[in-house]
Amino acid sequence: MAVEDVIKEVREAAQSVIPDTVEFTDVRVEASNVVLYTKNVDVFAENSEVVRKLAQKVRKRIIIRADPSVRLPTKEAEEKLREVIPTEAEVSSVRFDEINGDVYIEAVNPGRAIGKFGAVLNEVRRAVGWNPIVIRDAPMESKTLREIRNFVLEPKVAKKRRAFMTRVGRKVFRDTIEGEQYVRITALGGYREVGRSCHLLMTKDSKVLIDCGFNPGNDKDPSPFLNAPEVTPLEGLDAVVLTHAHLDHSALLPMLFLYGYDGPVYCTPPTRDLAALLQTDYLKIQNAEAKKVPYSSKHIRQQVQNCIPLNFGDTTDIAPDLKLTLYNSGHILGSASAHFHVGEGQHNLVFSGDIKFENTWLFDRAVNRFPRMETLIMEATYGGFKDFQPSREEGMRKLTEIINRTVEKRGKILIPVFAVGRSQEVMLVLEKAHREGKLGDMDVFLDGMIWEATALHAAYPEYLNNNLRNKIYQNRGNPFRDDMFRKVDSVKMREEICSREEPTIVLATSGMVNGGPVMEYLRHWAPDQNNTMVFVGYQASGTLGQRLQQGTHEIHLHDRDNGGMVPVQVKMNMETCEGFSGHSDKRQLMRYVRTIRPRPKLVLLNHGDPQKCMQLASDIRRKARIEVRVPHNLETIRFA
Repeated sequence: MAVEDVIKEVREAAQSVIPDTVEFTDVRVEASNVVLYTKNVDVFAENSEVVRKLAQKVRKRIIIRADPSVRLPTKEAEEKLREVIPTEAEVSSVRFDEINGDVYIEAVNPGRAIGKFGAVLNEVRRAVGWNPIVIRDAPMESKTLREIRNFVLEPKVAKKRRAFMTRVGRKVFRDTIEGEQYVRITALGGYREVGRSCHLLMTKDSKVLIDCGFNPGNDKDPSPFLNAPEVTPLEGLDAVVLTHAHLDHSALLPMLFLYGYDGPVYCTPPTRDLAALLQTDYLKIQNAEAKKVPYSSKHIRQQVQNCIPLNFGDTTDIAPDLKLTLYNSGHILGSASAHFHVGEGQHNLVFSGDIKFENTWLFDRAVNRFPRMETLIMEATYGGFKDFQPSREEGMRKLTEIINRTVEKRGKILIPVFAVGRSQEVMLVLEKAHREGKLGDMDVFLDGMIWEATALHAAYPEYLNNNLRNKIYQNRGNPFRDDMFRKVDSVKMREEICSREEPTIVLATSGMVNGGPVMEYLRHWAPDQNNTMVFVGYQASGTLGQRLQQGTHEIHLHDRDNGGMVPVQVKMNMETCEGFSGHSDKRQLMRYVRTIRPRPKLVLLNHGDPQKCMQLASDIRRKARIEVRVPHNLETIRFA
């Protein structure tokens, strides 16, 4: 169905649902949304049920916007909406998108700004003629969030984005071609390895890339096989879907824009922000270590501009024969499993992404209930026969013991962490242990992107578990804002911490000790046997973190002053504290497969070392009686 057919269908359906007195001045398609402009906004403000009925009739997302001629001038509109919205909402800022007719209202208490059943928003819409969008005011200041929110509302960017959304709509609703339908996946990275996750989903009419990361432990081949003939030219891709922000899934996504891609990126709102944060930090580290930079900051901005955020459970057309729905995967903030519905129910696939199938300090467990599914593409990071992790409580007990033991020797504690996920888990554990008197009074220093990533967690409480969400909503006992946590905001402060004599805890990126601020603490503290490094996250094969974890006694680090590499003796204690992983262990992976509904006909395993993939495949075949395959990179599998 072409765009013109969609617009005609909506106009005809509107005549049977919407009162004759309503006149539409324009009907446009923006991505998978159909936008209707009218001077009669009050009709829809008083009866939102009309829009729902129209959407159900045409099976499309419908957005009603006021014709520019009936919108109040911005200054007058802001004064009016501040009168309408209750003071209890605590509106902190009002920003207008004059290109699209939206007004973004930041509020400390967004529920008050929305009103019961949207009553306040309807009143705002009726009073000012602008389309109100309420967003939560972040309880912790986030530079990333502020810059992204300002960037997308710049008039030049908003204008480009409107043209982009129209172009995406034309591509989504283009006519399909005749011929035999098929569904294929090509493994472009992350198969029989951990890192550079990348998959290409192909049908007769569509090509979609899922994730585009790099492998930090593979200097020879760190990138996915983006030069495969199925992928090029990149302009032929309909969309990119990003399951979550970790760099082994997102690091090279901006590079696609350097080499010709200019299509949409679908992900959750937190993933959009976290990915931009981590990618910017990735460039900074590459530059600092004189390594090749695969793209520039302008390509990250292009990625943000082309992002179409989706909330969990929202279904949207992303190609003529593909519908996408994202579900919580429990791994990190905003992480998702991606469900693809092909054609008129011809085939359904789920890319699990990275999953945690248990409730954690931060998140609810991964969703494993889907409307339909024939094929599951699933991670196998901890799929080995002996990959069993202790409980969160056991992990907390062990970490507390390690810290107290090191403090008794007047040593320092260095915890290499990923900025997103493990950092916040460890923070919650340290705050709880201190509150319960299991940890003495001491500062916990956060170095790298940890503080900023934590601020983003606080900005999206709806993606956290119920207990943590309520603490942030009510602004009482927000553990992320405890006084024990201190941000390292300068090189001088880092040097002062390194030279401290008293016991100190430092959480520093990167989590696999392959760059970033953790290297400076390691340089200073590695030769002292009283100090301890605690690993709380996965250490990929080939990384310095894995070598340290396995007991290497000497490492070579970059000499900041004279260049080159210098040897460093490693005498500090190396401890591994399990129970903090954002990945499911063997028991959880098997439980995920056994209880998943509907039951898949085929499981493909990826995101695991070869041996672990094969061992998990063996267990799934024997215990769940499901066909399993473990593809190699560059292998293509056809499903239908």
